[in-house]
Amino acid sequence: MAVQPTGEVDTRFSGEGAPPTSWDVAREQLETAEIYWITTVRRDGRPHVTPLGAVWNDGALHFCTGPDEQKARNLESNTHCAVTTGCNAFGEGLDIVVEGDAVPVTDDGRLQRLADAWKAKYGDDWHFDVRDGAFHHEAGRALVFEVAATVAFGFSKGEPFSQTRWRF
Repeated sequence: MAVQPTGEVDTRFSGEGAPPTSWDVAREQLETAEIYWITTVRRDGRPHVTPLGAVWNDGALHFCTGPDEQKARNLESNTHCAVTTGCNAFGEGLDIVVEGDAVPVTDDGRLQRLADAWKAKYGDDWHFDVRDGAFHHEAGRALVFEVAATVAFGFSKGEPFSQTRWRF
């Protein structure tokens, strides 16, 4: 059973009396979003941010990347990351930030379930073959990572606006 955290509103950044956003609403946003942004840390400490596709599966976000891409190189020395998704408007929507560690997924059975989830979410252009602990496609090999949240934040915009924190 997946962790069901309780949200707490940060009243410093929320409208008066604003309720916390439920984790069910936040999880739905994580499940259905098409674009996510990942922030990793370069070896010299500078942040690296890039957009990517991801899937929510078994209570965590999953993303893939080529082994020579900057985010993969960053994760070799520092697994801490943040993944965000949301809406680029002030007056509406819900922005979500998930903080955690990117852990490699190498089990072929689990990778096949994730490959199926990518194809179901993004269509045939996101077909991956699975072998040797990685995804494979016409562009080459892709490493797969899981980010299980240690903490997450929800920024509900519009009326009432609120900031919710979930701890796991």
